[in-house]
Amino acid sequence: MDVTTRLARRIKDLREAQGWTLDALAERSGVSRSNISLIERGRSSPTATVLDKLSAALGVTLASLFEAPAAAAAPPSPLARVADQPLWTDPASGYVRRNVSPALPSPIQLVDVRFPAGRRVAYEQAARDDEVHQQVWMIDGVMTLTVGGAAWRLEPGDCLAMTLDAPMVFHNPGAREARYLVALARRPRPGVRRSS
Repeated sequence: MDVTTRLARRIKDLREAQGWTLDALAERSGVSRSNISLIERGRSSPTATVLDKLSAALGVTLASLFEAPAAAAAPPSPLARVADQPLWTDPASGYVRRNVSPALPSPIQLVDVRFPAGRRVAYEQAARDDEVHQQVWMIDGVMTLTVGGAAWRLEPGDCLAMTLDAPMVFHNPGAREARYLVALARRPRPGVRRSS
């Protein structure tokens, strides 16, 4: 299954599992109903910013949107072969992300990112039911990450930890591609009721 079809099915499955209409997801995410409809039919390649808005509204991480749809998934394997890891390119910035983690239920997800020189992606970080913690470990190149009002320049070997609860900007100020690993972990917030 190609990544556009995988995204389309996964977003639709998650929306329907909530019992939401397209209008309800549009209202919760700030993404237009028509855009969501195009995405769910595999006729639009959403940007990273749009996927982040949808994932926040659906109560999952962005990386979770690349998991195989429940109806199509065989029993999950503890091994994720590189050839089977979903690879996606953001049409706006050209950054390429590979979901590395196996499709097992796990509070941890790993994502390998290649980010083109001079490019930037901004995330609004809508409220989520769960606390999502993220660490970015630089493998090659340089990146500037701005989280809320704080900015950090990351070079190979550097690792930055943050909670996904503030606007973030990823920027590659270098003259060549940057590569980094993102580790995400979810933790339920105390006292937050889960939507069904």
